[in-house]
Amino acid sequence: MSKETQGGLRRCWSALRRPSIKYSVLTLLLVGFASGILFWGGFNTGMEATNTLNFCISCHEMRDNVYKEYKETIHYSNRTGVQAVCSDCHVPKDWSHKMIRKIQASKEVWGKITGVIDTPEKFKAHRMEMATREWARMKASDSRECRNCHSFEAMSEDLQRKTPYKKHMAAKAEGKTCIDCHKGIAHRLPDEYEEPEEE
Repeated sequence: MSKETQGGLRRCWSALRRPSIKYSVLTLLLVGFASGILFWGGFNTGMEATNTLNFCISCHEMRDNVYKEYKETIHYSNRTGVQAVCSDCHVPKDWSHKMIRKIQASKEVWGKITGVIDTPEKFKAHRMEMATREWARMKASDSRECRNCHSFEAMSEDLQRKTPYKKHMAAKAEGKTCIDCHKGIAHRLPDEYEEPEEE
């Protein structure tokens, strides 16, 4: 780095460290606080916009593949009118886990941009890999997103059919989580998927 550039950087750093002559500390704090609120509000609004169904299916990889499958499931249309959208199952509600998930999801966006999954054939070729990664994430979180709506504790022995109720209670006793048994609940299973043998 040249001496002229170093001198310019020192002057700039010095100016940033000096107290303001024109504005009071209170004014600077208020402007900083207001700017922080505007930044945080904009950031949060942007994050929430990426959690909408329309955003998720704006890429043809989702619209032409998994969205079509999802529309045929109980999570899309049911007697109660309660609909779970993509983010309900794939994006955690709490901030820290949500940020981690958003960063992980950027790999899928990168796959679209670079052409790795930009056709139905390419998507299908990578489907088992993507599904396995998502199942592992759900298993590691004890199916946290499923449990936003479903829980073993809320299952009624009187209202649920006997066989599913017994299976759910056995799964609870064994420490299983939702994704252990319900991998194909909202999307078709990849062609390569093999059902694990019963123990």
